[in-house]
Amino acid sequence: MTDEPLTPIPPAIRRRLICGNWKMNHTHFEAVQMIHHFSASITEEDLAAVEVSIHPPFTDLRSVQTVLESEKISVVLGAQHCYFEPKGAFTGEISPNMLAKLHVGYVIVGHSERRLILGQSDEVVAKTLRAVLAAGMSPILCVGESKDVRDSGGAQSHVMAQLRSALQGLSPALVQRCVVAYEPIWAIGTGVNASTMDAQEMCQVIREEIETIVGPGVGSGVRILYGGSVTPDNARSLCRQKDVDGLLVGGASLDGDSFAKVVKAAGR
Repeated sequence: MTDEPLTPIPPAIRRRLICGNWKMNHTHFEAVQMIHHFSASITEEDLAAVEVSIHPPFTDLRSVQTVLESEKISVVLGAQHCYFEPKGAFTGEISPNMLAKLHVGYVIVGHSERRLILGQSDEVVAKTLRAVLAAGMSPILCVGESKDVRDSGGAQSHVMAQLRSALQGLSPALVQRCVVAYEPIWAIGTGVNASTMDAQEMCQVIREEIETIVGPGVGSGVRILYGGSVTPDNARSLCRQKDVDGLLVGGASLDGDSFAKVVKAAGR
């Protein structure tokens, strides 16, 4: 893959990105119903105000792709994970090229549930991120700390270590193709979201660390999302923070009406 020259992106024109991560939910029949419900609950003006991606389970991808493209719904198809090898004897895994052929635009990399439950290491996260880039897609790199780490005062150092492990050695142009999602583990699915101050503080530190890792001017072009018990009620206040460029939405993305309300709130 040819690396493109760096084009700095002014902070004022970073387009908000709202990602719906369905996790292990919805059969392909339910997925189609959800897309139709979401489409009926949203307007083209709402979808023009922000970029939206939906990340179904692997078994739903083709069905969702067909609906989005045939009905010309302005939503990007995303995936939740992939393996870093292009093909081979890796039972149960999906390659980046398989996703790219389905017109997947974004792939979540290093989600805390894969790190904690499935033992995904920082090394594997880094390899996967590079494989996603090589296949022409954009990785959404997840970083975040547990409650124990936060309570001990080590939240920032923990998150910065994850960030460095994933991005170290990449060119500025490749880093600007990445999205970073800060997801405090203690807020995922717990109903306890980080305060807007917590989210802004960590997202600002992440942006500054990108400058340190890659070089001046790069951090201003990288979109940084917040994820962790996002709801229609807190979406707007989170997105109004200076360094929060969007949201990684879990449970609230499973229902078409609820996700539409998040997207509408984020675009105001």
